[in-house]
Amino acid sequence: MSKHGVPIKPIILLIKNTALTDAFIKRVTMALDTNIKTQLQNYLQLLKEPIELVASLDDSAGAQEMLTLLEELASMSEKITLSRDDSARKPSFSVKRGALHKEAAQPVDIRFAGIPMGHEFTSLVLALLQVGAHPLKLEVEKIAQIAALEGEFSFETFISLSCHNCPEVVQALNLMAVINPNIKHVMIDGALYQDEVNARKIMAVPTIFLNGEEFGAGRMGIDEILPKLDKGAEAREAKKLAAKAPYDVLIVGGGPAGASAAIYAARKGIRTGIVADRFGGQVMDTMAIENFISIKETEGPKLVAALEEHVKTYDIDVMNLQRAQSLNTPKVGKSGLIEVKLEGGATLSSKAVIIATGARWKALNIPGEKEYRGKGVAYCPHCDGPLFKGKHVAVIGGGNSGVEAAIDLAGFVSHVTLLQFGETLSADAILQKKLFSLNNVTVITHAETTEITGEDQKVNGLIYRDRATNALHSVALAGVFVQIGLLPNTDWLQSSGIQLSVFGEIEVNSHGQTSLPGVFAAGDVTTVPYKQIIIAMGEGAKASLGAFDYLIRQ
Repeated sequence: MSKHGVPIKPIILLIKNTALTDAFIKRVTMALDTNIKTQLQNYLQLLKEPIELVASLDDSAGAQEMLTLLEELASMSEKITLSRDDSARKPSFSVKRGALHKEAAQPVDIRFAGIPMGHEFTSLVLALLQVGAHPLKLEVEKIAQIAALEGEFSFETFISLSCHNCPEVVQALNLMAVINPNIKHVMIDGALYQDEVNARKIMAVPTIFLNGEEFGAGRMGIDEILPKLDKGAEAREAKKLAAKAPYDVLIVGGGPAGASAAIYAARKGIRTGIVADRFGGQVMDTMAIENFISIKETEGPKLVAALEEHVKTYDIDVMNLQRAQSLNTPKVGKSGLIEVKLEGGATLSSKAVIIATGARWKALNIPGEKEYRGKGVAYCPHCDGPLFKGKHVAVIGGGNSGVEAAIDLAGFVSHVTLLQFGETLSADAILQKKLFSLNNVTVITHAETTEITGEDQKVNGLIYRDRATNALHSVALAGVFVQIGLLPNTDWLQSSGIQLSVFGEIEVNSHGQTSLPGVFAAGDVTTVPYKQIIIAMGEGAKASLGAFDYLIRQ
């Protein structure tokens, strides 16, 4: 099932199993493959009401590719018609309710300024079905909340077709536009609209604009967007959370370790909750996963979707998009329970707590990094790399992540300069061999990056110190990808009394127990070596069993 309940997974699997995969990702459009077309026709039978595709085209090659796709779609269902209105952004097309649609009086304004292939093919299929009155798999409470929003909301989302975070934003805003006629949304392929990207100084995707002003950047779903539009939502949610009864086990963090811990706890028949800043955690930003035993290869978002589906098969209270602020032990808490205070104001209590808050990208903490984040400073080459097509970029970090990023970027940027602090690269030999085979990559070792420079609100270069000679050098470039490792998410625990290592990781024993009674920890946030998904899952299970053992002995 997709995020909003439409079972489109077979279509995506078909795409990935055909020779069209690269064409889809690179936005090269041709007549749809026969197998894909057959699958899509089956799904379009779910249309309950007529829809209209309205194309706004010019004489460009992209417009002709778009027209080919729209004609293919219109030929697949009698409920789809195709028309022209060249007054809008070109090339683009809108998905509207047809004249005979039962809700035709309630217009829908969804537009695709680009050819929604690659990761956005899912967004296109969902838009067709949702505008065609296929039931929305969204909580009644949220549908009512979206429908009640007052005002005019004109959203623009700049994406790249290789971005795995972009579809969630596009699908969320499209769905909101289906529910509320005051909401308009257009998806804009940054690679197709380079002039607009440059004019708005967009250096990262997804970047969202509301009524012409920047609204947000990065992965966002309905649960994150709504509170920014409905100002009273946060207070209502805090009140709702504060009223929850105490848990037997409360897991803080929704990555592989947290999901595993929750499943193991719920299987014991005890009251279990997960509170997470973002379900899936760092795995959501990982594309190629080839070392997860029993699965030859997968992608982070797919693995997270499977984790979420597994968690939801149990009686687990999932509280997503809630960041923990502090931890209070029974010494200062009430009723002998451990308390977790959230940034939104609510406090949750539990007999035992498992901390699985994972880690985040480590920052350089040098001048210019914070100032130009999202304006040339990036951390996800898969997401933001396409925005730098034909440009010179730098990758900082010589480990596996840095070398993989450099190899990936070298495929479409003009040149990559990789800077490594140490004397040699630390990446696996096979990755280094591939890196040094590329003729548009320069590797500089003994390099300490001291500053990221910029002009006109975007990056224009960096300065590094040669650690062997102390000489300073500058490199002119358009983007800097930081790949220097991870930091454990333990800032919120500084006053808790929990024992941390010199690197800020939580100290745990062989049962996942921390220095505080009833508090356990698992995954990348702990001192356990080798930060791997499969290890985090095992540690989450172990911590959960440890917590259960603790509870039955109290």
